[in-house]
Amino acid sequence: MQIEVEIFTVNKRFPLTISRGTTAQTKNVWVKIFHDGIEGWGEASPFSVGNHPQSTEIIKDFLEQITPTLQVFNPLQRQQIEQFLITAKIPSAVRAALDMALHDWLGKRVGLPLWQIWGLDRNLIVPTSVTIGINSPEGARARVRNWLQFVDVRVFKVKLGSPDGIDADRQMLMAVRQEAPTQELCVDANGGWSLEDAIQMCSWLADLGIKYVEQPLSQGQEKSLAELKARSPLPIFVDESCFTSADIPRLANFVDGINIKLMKSGGLSEAMRMVHTARANGLQVMFGCYSDSTLLNTAAAQLAPLADYLDLDSHLNLIDDPFIGAFVQEGRVLPNDLPGLGVQRSASAA
Repeated sequence: MQIEVEIFTVNKRFPLTISRGTTAQTKNVWVKIFHDGIEGWGEASPFSVGNHPQSTEIIKDFLEQITPTLQVFNPLQRQQIEQFLITAKIPSAVRAALDMALHDWLGKRVGLPLWQIWGLDRNLIVPTSVTIGINSPEGARARVRNWLQFVDVRVFKVKLGSPDGIDADRQMLMAVRQEAPTQELCVDANGGWSLEDAIQMCSWLADLGIKYVEQPLSQGQEKSLAELKARSPLPIFVDESCFTSADIPRLANFVDGINIKLMKSGGLSEAMRMVHTARANGLQVMFGCYSDSTLLNTAAAQLAPLADYLDLDSHLNLIDDPFIGAFVQEGRVLPNDLPGLGVQRSASAA
């Protein structure tokens, strides 16, 4: 099989601020696999968790290094390819883009969308949350109004963990609630709270009817999750603390759910394993995203019927998304009926 790599830039309509910083633009990597006249597509987006950042440059360099070796494989040899990439210690974002492209190739080969190959039911897909980044109360209100102008929003995810402390978090959240009185709200602190702050906030948030709290403590503070879970009236989800299925058993007694992202997991193959491992450990499942285009979020949407919660909104905040694929209906991101991932180039990018 032949592999091509292309860098493309996406710009956010509104920059997103979380506890670790602000993102307005990213350079993502488009991976194309060619074999037997069929083209499979995948995407990698840069992200950073802990001491192992996966930048665009790192992703591109690894892809270029391994392309000559991968050319001896057939796209149907996904298990062998995955084991080769793991043994070679290839970063998860690179593995994810390749695994995605291999699945897309397979779906196009047999003429079916992935969700149908897996026997999944699109009617089970829940509404996606859309994100309100850390902001002033006035800025948060404006962002809510903007979302409501062009998306049928059923759920807002509010980023907390402000460097100004939990009082600033409370003021911002109340502003969102006042501007969006009928939507469900959930909270993601991106590891921005101390244990003491997290205990206080979980109790306060529960009184407001918040659905769950995601990553209240930073990566590396997992031992404190046991105390937090014992004292929190809200479900606790982890994101940065959970990359693959191997992480789930050690977390299972201390959390209520996990956030699966294709860039962390290494692709759709491992994401499916994570779903089954989470269920076997009695945990709920969410699918999330980074600064991903429609290509990546459509790939995640293929597995969306298996999720309790979805946070696949990054492509909805782009002004120059080069792809079209999954569509929004009644607040839900739904994969289409086209084969494979069901993604095409947008008319403006073609």
